[in-house]
Amino acid sequence: MTRTERTLRGDGTAELTWNGDLRFEARAGEFAVPMDSSGEAGTTPPVLLLEALAGCMAIDVVDILNKGRQEPLAMQIRISGDRMPEPPRFFTDIHMTFEIAGSVDDAKAERAVQLSMDKYCSVFHSLRSDLVFTYEIAIADE
Repeated sequence: MTRTERTLRGDGTAELTWNGDLRFEARAGEFAVPMDSSGEAGTTPPVLLLEALAGCMAIDVVDILNKGRQEPLAMQIRISGDRMPEPPRFFTDIHMTFEIAGSVDDAKAERAVQLSMDKYCSVFHSLRSDLVFTYEIAIADE
């Protein structure tokens, strides 16, 4: 598949508009996300990357759990990352905590997160190969 064909399918396309200073608006279709280097008028790009990673993995985990006949009722993910002190300030470590409520088997939750990391999450697979990534899972039966 050529780059043009991927673009025509809509994979990974967005527009960015400069709004003055170091502020931008990212738009993918009808959805807009404000970005600001200071984090005052929008989310910073590195934090958006963390949000994208958490969102990608959350979608995978819920989908995998549902297909495995698990019954998650709620999920919250906390994500944090450490960055290099000097430019290019890439993430060196990212940690996620998955808090899942419902009738979910621990082993199946673990498998869902591993499958997301190993196979499905395109955001995770777009990150540096030397990134250290850890996670936790907490399940509360409702």
